[in-house]
Amino acid sequence: MNNQDVIYSINGPVVKVRNTKSFSMMEMVYVGKKKLMGEVISVSRDETTIQVYEETSMLQPGEPVEGTGEPISLTLGPGILKNIYDGIERPLQAIRESSGAFIPTGSAVDPLDVKKLWDVTLTVKPGDHLVGGDVYATVPETGLITHKLMVPPYMKGTVKSVKENGMYHVHDTVVVLETEDGDKELTLCQKWPIKTSRPVNKRLPISMPLVTGQRVLDTLFPIAKGGAAAIPGGFGTGKTMTQHQIAKWCDADIIVYIGCGERGNEMTQVLEEFQELIDPKSGHPLVDRTVLIANTSNMPVAAREASIYTGVTLAEYYRDMGYHVAIMADSTSRWAEALREISGRLEEMPAEEGFPAYLPSRLAQFYERAGYVENLNGTNGSVTIIGAVSPQGGDFSEPVTQNTKRFVRTFWALDKALAYARHYFAINWTQSYSEYIPDVERWYAKNVDPEFMRDRQELQKILAEEARLMEIVQLMGSDVLPDDQKLMIEIARVVRVGYLQQNAFHKDDTFVPLEKQFKMMEVILYLYKKAKEVVDEGKPIREVVETGIFDEVTKMKYDVPNDNLALFDNYYTKIDKICASIE
Repeated sequence: MNNQDVIYSINGPVVKVRNTKSFSMMEMVYVGKKKLMGEVISVSRDETTIQVYEETSMLQPGEPVEGTGEPISLTLGPGILKNIYDGIERPLQAIRESSGAFIPTGSAVDPLDVKKLWDVTLTVKPGDHLVGGDVYATVPETGLITHKLMVPPYMKGTVKSVKENGMYHVHDTVVVLETEDGDKELTLCQKWPIKTSRPVNKRLPISMPLVTGQRVLDTLFPIAKGGAAAIPGGFGTGKTMTQHQIAKWCDADIIVYIGCGERGNEMTQVLEEFQELIDPKSGHPLVDRTVLIANTSNMPVAAREASIYTGVTLAEYYRDMGYHVAIMADSTSRWAEALREISGRLEEMPAEEGFPAYLPSRLAQFYERAGYVENLNGTNGSVTIIGAVSPQGGDFSEPVTQNTKRFVRTFWALDKALAYARHYFAINWTQSYSEYIPDVERWYAKNVDPEFMRDRQELQKILAEEARLMEIVQLMGSDVLPDDQKLMIEIARVVRVGYLQQNAFHKDDTFVPLEKQFKMMEVILYLYKKAKEVVDEGKPIREVVETGIFDEVTKMKYDVPNDNLALFDNYYTKIDKICASIE
């Protein structure tokens, strides 16, 4: 550090240093006597601009600024899962134990527990040739996940020595690799810059859905593994609840939950519920496959930007092991607000609603890190990104929602009217869409039923026709409609209440297997077909409705357990009997 490398000006999280050539772009620096973490975001002949990711209160001009020569990087190794970090990978539980409930500025705590011993099984021997991505050891990180220790990307060489299987700390050397640049020691951890995507062999075509067990998502608007989805909605429409439910039940191997600028009690709810809930596939607590990034609304705004990159870098690391990872980012609007604040402090020319002109490119950089890939070690893995968007007043025309739509292929639009009517999930079926249908329809045909997509289209036609008819009903009342249109409104109600609406607190309705989803669709469409035959014969639809069969089919989601789907056959018999008895 030169004598000149001291703070010249402070403007919130933006710090400037005059007359220095010590720093390079994107370099991580330590600012002030407390060594606050920062990043160089602008370099000119006269001054260097630094974005500080911690609270700058009490920072003064003249305090030192120290460079590291490296970009902001994460420490990646066993111990990430079950942990809860802030936006710059500081473990909050360790900070609480050392400093209390509030995070002091300049906290320097190791991201991984350096004292813990891990049971390491080496998978290589001296003389083996290794390249980036190759697995040289495995560690049982949790009861659910085996952590694979990989050679860092861009490194290659021959194994010179290998330690015995046994218990090691994260910084212990277990393999020595002889490379062109000399011997390299491989420990249980490695570092990777957060704003650089981890390399892969190639991107693969998306072909399978992320199964969530939520009917409106799996049936009408599926997201593929390796895809990207947005959940926009106003306050109280259920963005966080939707993400919680997906995180609990989706068939991803690992969940990265990023609380970006949201309330602390929402992260607390995730922590508490995931420790109590048992993964049905493995019998282990759900927290065993989860890592939380908590950058809540009372934490420094600048760190929100880093939290998104921290989360996606952790996800790519586990993807490289061959796992399918799902990221819940709640909410990208708060992240965009952090960009807006920094942009304002830098006195940049604002674009629409004060957001920076580069907002679309930053959103693209985030969402394009999703994908289904072949990793460097030949395994397949995926990163699926589900980002909540919080438009003020539920206005989807605002910049963050509109720009997000450009980069995602699934759009789950939350509706305030549905939320206030207690229709959960409050996903509006006329505004939402999924562009992954052509990619996953072959998977549905092979793994569920060839008729699944045909039934899905029939449900969408019913909902679209109901939306058209309701305009007439609101003007003139339902009595003016002919019987076939009254039937359409009745069957649409069954679809809305009996199929799309879901009870997260009911043991058989909180998660619904795809086979049950298909059988429910089949029963609803069979009821529509038989009731239409009755109406076509000139018999009044009112008589079919009065038998109670529509209400009975609506309640089948509760009456048929997930482990006894044979009970659906009883509905066909009952429908036939009732329709045949109408005179």
